[in-house]
Amino acid sequence: MLHTFVSYVEDRPGVLTRVASLFRRLNINIISVTVGHSERAGLSRMTLVCEASAEAGHRIRASLYKLENVIEVDDIAGAPTVTRELALIKVTATRHNRSAIFELAEVFRARIVDLTAESLMIEMTGVESKIEGLIQVLIDSEHEILEICRSGKMTMRRGHHTSRVLKAMGTGDAEPPEQEAAQEADAEPE
Repeated sequence: MLHTFVSYVEDRPGVLTRVASLFRRLNINIISVTVGHSERAGLSRMTLVCEASAEAGHRIRASLYKLENVIEVDDIAGAPTVTRELALIKVTATRHNRSAIFELAEVFRARIVDLTAESLMIEMTGVESKIEGLIQVLIDSEHEILEICRSGKMTMRRGHHTSRVLKAMGTGDAEPPEQEAAQEADAEPE
């Protein structure tokens, strides 16, 4: 089972090492890790994807909370989410195959972000399967891929707002819209 852990951690040196060491101690391979600044000053948002049983997922979450620099952890496996990756793909390009690569990039809704006499660089954002599809078509079309750089998965819950997010949006301590709708339906006379 794939687990996606979204964690807010203090923006300090060594935090990523501590988290990676935790996964090593638990003998669990990290498939993807993405870390960057968050909407909260002094905190980074870390997204970790790993494959583990449901029981191991609970153990990972509890162990992450025990780390001193970890502020919040959410296992969003199974929740409705939006997930994207970024890929930069450098391909050999000559005047003979350049237009074919441009057309291919357009079909996959990718962009050409760098062009030299002997290569071009394609930027693509999307789900993992879409990026894999472009790479496979490039290989099948016998375009020589010189270099690939991919980000880890970036994931957010769809439509899920914590009380902190609702407060920031100016709705105070209001309940999430799905809970309000459920309460209104329960209150309607029959």
